[in-house]
Amino acid sequence: MSIINGLELLFACWVVVNGGAFVTFAYDKYKAQHNAWRTPENTLLVIAFLGPFGAYAAMKLLRHKTHKIKFYLVPVFLILQIGVILWFFFIRH
Repeated sequence: MSIINGLELLFACWVVVNGGAFVTFAYDKYKAQHNAWRTPENTLLVIAFLGPFGAYAAMKLLRHKTHKIKFYLVPVFLILQIGVILWFFFIRH
């Protein structure tokens, strides 16, 4: 496996995780609107840590969990992930 293929695979996984975070937050919003069983908040936070771009997008677009204090961590997760990405591509080399 070349380095390009490895980066493509890593990027694909990153997109899938962030897409999954968006879908999970959207599904929780749907469940909230229909008074159904909800995804635990701690689970949503772990998912947001792994896929902060998708979680943050869902929070903003769907107005979901935007007033919960602990979900103020999601933008922090987003900034941390941006920092790791910048480190990987610019500082590491």
